[in-house]
Amino acid sequence: MTTSQPPRAVRIANCSGFFGDRLSAAKEMVEGGDIDVLTGDWLAELTMFILHKQRNRNAELGYARTFLLQMEQVLATCVERGIKVVTNAGGLNPAGCAEKVREIASRLGLTATVAHIEGDDLMDRVDGLRPQLAHLDTGKPLIGDPLTANAYLGGWGIAAALRSGAGVVVCPRVTDAALVVGPAAWWHDWSPTDWDRLAGAVVAGHVIECGTQATGGNYTWFDEIPDLSQPLGFPIAEVASDGSSVITKHPGTGGVVSVGTVTAQLLYEIGTTEYANPDVISRFDTITLTQAGPDRVQVGGVQGLPAPATAKVCLNLDGGFRNRMTFALTGNNQRDKGQWLENALFARLGGKDRFDEVDVRLVEAPPNAPTQEQSSGRLHITVKSRDERLVGRAFSSAAIEMALANYPGFFVTSQPGEAESFGVYWPALVDADEVREVVVMPDGVRTPVATPPRVAVATPATQAQDSADSTSATPTGPAVGETLGAHFAARSGDKGGNANVGVWARDAAGYAWLHHNLTAATVQRLLPEASALEVRRVELPNLHALNFVIVGLLGEGVASSTAFDAQAKGLGEYLLSRVWE
Repeated sequence: MTTSQPPRAVRIANCSGFFGDRLSAAKEMVEGGDIDVLTGDWLAELTMFILHKQRNRNAELGYARTFLLQMEQVLATCVERGIKVVTNAGGLNPAGCAEKVREIASRLGLTATVAHIEGDDLMDRVDGLRPQLAHLDTGKPLIGDPLTANAYLGGWGIAAALRSGAGVVVCPRVTDAALVVGPAAWWHDWSPTDWDRLAGAVVAGHVIECGTQATGGNYTWFDEIPDLSQPLGFPIAEVASDGSSVITKHPGTGGVVSVGTVTAQLLYEIGTTEYANPDVISRFDTITLTQAGPDRVQVGGVQGLPAPATAKVCLNLDGGFRNRMTFALTGNNQRDKGQWLENALFARLGGKDRFDEVDVRLVEAPPNAPTQEQSSGRLHITVKSRDERLVGRAFSSAAIEMALANYPGFFVTSQPGEAESFGVYWPALVDADEVREVVVMPDGVRTPVATPPRVAVATPATQAQDSADSTSATPTGPAVGETLGAHFAARSGDKGGNANVGVWARDAAGYAWLHHNLTAATVQRLLPEASALEVRRVELPNLHALNFVIVGLLGEGVASSTAFDAQAKGLGEYLLSRVWE
């Protein structure tokens, strides 16, 4: 940022938390009040696979087209008011997306400088990098040929584009938090070694990246939201020059911004206390949250460590094809009915061994419940194979052929259909120097982005200063027979094949109960699905929270998972429903 700008916080708004979020959000944020930067997150691991399939059908695609619809609505206002736009909607084709934005500007008679960023795509170098691309969680070597391979970029390319005069910056696979880090670093003219400032911006970016999840969406204590009839407003991060921030929203919009809603989002899809981004490692055990006014939460105290020596890479592999049929089992003998159907179906299909994978899940229901629907269990059968025909109509039609020749009361809740392709998510790390980020301006000028200083091993983080006080408080929590949800809140999500569940209390007394009672072994006991899996516990006393990572719960990631809740969105609420014994 030039020195002519006032020394104030930069107001960075979010208008998208995922590919498919509310289309009107960009207009709401631009017209709802003062902002300096409009950002949005369109990319997830699954989205990269979706965009690959899109690009396969049309080589000119591979980006989030809904972003262009939003630009049609707000680009003129952004140009008029000097609002910068920073987006990762470029996906697998940032150059193509940027060109479409230029076409919109031309059609609207606007002068807009649209830059894009490249350097995340490692597909043409996969073979040379293969020795580094072992699976991040399992350690298995990469054998297959990826469909996509994208390194996570940081915020310095965004900052460089803004310094070069860009009004719109179209990014590929940058980290979600980079959408805030880049504009904040540009605005405040930070250096690459301003670790604490950068770490604070990463935290602010993590809070607003998922849109309305920071303002009451997916929030356990949703009874705190003043008016549930109003659509939730999207969040704003006011990032100050020292890296602290205030999380807020436009006045008059729905939802609520509280220490609780911010805590919930901070715990979403994290692992350890050290949250690594390409620009800095943020210590989540140093975050402090303060309610600074209605719908205003002050975020401060964040400490940063030098950027990691490795860069994370998201690869997607071709998993083959899959299909699924669901059978209703009404009333008595549900297990026996399901077993007959399963045996007969696979005898008809030539045996389970013909398939690469077979997943059978019986969900029983009480046979004497008040209604037929409540008395009907479900039998889910999923098959996977490299042979599309085997798991296509050959499978689903064989299931329907059983209708008059199997268990009493046979009917299905899904219609027979063709197979669908699926991807396998493969996370990995490469040496950060292998990533060569470039800013591309509309005149074709390409400027390499310097990487920040890095360290081989991050300094181990210590517990926050209030850890002892938090755990020495008199514990307050569920009595025997009460649910965890009577006292605590939770937020859960997915990171590849792993699930995370963050659980937090309102105060130190509640945290003391969690600290002493909710161990990894206890979570394994309360969640039968996790009983045989590794569960890692991370303590965040500064947030009155614990985070649990359940390794392998989601198999090979959402695109291939056969789990009931493939992104673990409801897992936290399920844990809260467990009765303490």
